Amino acid sequence: MNVNARNGLLVLGLAFLLSACVGGAQKPPKELLALNEAQMKIRSFQTRAFDVKDQNKVLRGVVASLQDLGFIVERANGPMGLVTAGKFGPNGNGFVQVTVVVRAKGAEQTEVRVNALFNTKPIEDPKVYQNFFIAVERSLFVSRG
Repeated sequence: MNVNARNGLLVLGLAFLLSACVGGAQKPPKELLALNEAQMKIRSFQTRAFDVKDQNKVLRGVVASLQDLGFIVERANGPMGLVTAGKFGPNGNGFVQVTVVVRAKGAEQTEVRVNALFNTKPIEDPKVYQNFFIAVERSLFVSRG
């Protein structure tokens, strides 16, 4: 292929990309980031408040619980209250990834929200989240003693 043909293809490709960008410059719908009822229901069982003021203590409890549940903690950022972890599913099938956010809720409580994915698809089973929060609760109880 000669230089002129290659340059022509390059110009044609760039023109195509630019036209695609201009055509896609529509305003996103207002409801794009709005939560629907199903999402609010999922959020309700992904979130739990604990009667512990010390956010760092709860963060340590979350990390300990994840490790007890077989997760490998990939990242833990104390100041941001963020933990990410992952593990392979039963019998090595699939991969479970969790993101946990820990933040103060008022002066006396700390709120924990966990988001779990299985092979990049959200886990919507409330029992999964209940099991996680039971483990966190136990971890916080053990660390009080």
